[in-house]
Amino acid sequence: MFVDWFRRSSPYIHAHRGGTFVIVFGGEAVADNAFPNLIHDIALLHGLGIKLVLIHGARPQVEQRLNAQNAQIQYINGLRVTDDAALVCVKEAAGMVRVEIEALLSMGLANSPMAGARIRVASGNFVTARPLGVRDGVDYGHTGEVRRIDTDAICQQLEAQTMVLIPPLGYSPTGEVFNLSAADLGAAVATALGADKLIMLMEGKGLVDSRNQLIPHIIAREAEAMLARRKTLPEDAVQHVRAAINACRRGVKRIHLLGRDLDGVLLRELFTRDGAGSLITAEPYEDVRTACIDDVGGILELLAPLEEEGKLVRRSRDLLETEIDRFTVVERDGMVVACTALYPYEKE
Repeated sequence: MFVDWFRRSSPYIHAHRGGTFVIVFGGEAVADNAFPNLIHDIALLHGLGIKLVLIHGARPQVEQRLNAQNAQIQYINGLRVTDDAALVCVKEAAGMVRVEIEALLSMGLANSPMAGARIRVASGNFVTARPLGVRDGVDYGHTGEVRRIDTDAICQQLEAQTMVLIPPLGYSPTGEVFNLSAADLGAAVATALGADKLIMLMEGKGLVDSRNQLIPHIIAREAEAMLARRKTLPEDAVQHVRAAINACRRGVKRIHLLGRDLDGVLLRELFTRDGAGSLITAEPYEDVRTACIDDVGGILELLAPLEEEGKLVRRSRDLLETEIDRFTVVERDGMVVACTALYPYEKE
């Protein structure tokens, strides 16, 4: 079972190596007892040659500090109104979460998943922000939005095989600090870097339909229509879908929305054919087309199990190459995942 899975994952290992992935997760994930498992999976991605930018949230950690001060927590349109007292809590929470993540990424005990990892982590003032200001009569205080991403500095770290960790904070040229949405920040960073993938870990099962079934793939315009149609989506899901649509329309080709509660969801999504979450793209990523000579290897791989079970007559590579114009294939992300052939019997 393990050998078979590992062999099937090899095309994805080759495809992802050298790519740039932006991974967003909330403070809820950090507070979860299973968070070390997520860090182990992130370390594995790093070890496979993937360039990683991690963006974390800190909502529960901020709320915990505000509650301890009996301070009021106010959210409007899914955004926290960050007053002076809240900003202090945001700074404390973001610093604590960053240290926790760096500590876990620094582990290297023998007989542990992190043995020999030796991961370098860089964090800094990569994000320039501006105040959200007054909207619809609401003064959002120190809540901000991204003005600019220092892509050169981030890329320099990534090229040096250093993982980049970005907290949900931005800084102004005048030295102000702004509280940012992790989902919006992830979309901005992925867009600025031209990232290969934006991966956002959500609360609960992930992006589901009205029957609570996982949506495996949706294009940006369908996702936007879904937001307009379904008024009862959790605010967490709405924020992530909006950020995904924004990133998609600004050039990020693959956005993955994953339910963080599923153990190993990152690995399942990235190294299996069907994945484990929801993929958002600008256009359909699955295509039906006439087969060509380059598809023979993929077709042989699909037919082999059925031939071994005696359900299909064996076909040699030479025969397939001769009859390739009879085949139609379903291609997903450059991989042939299904095929059919039409043999007309005109005299019968």
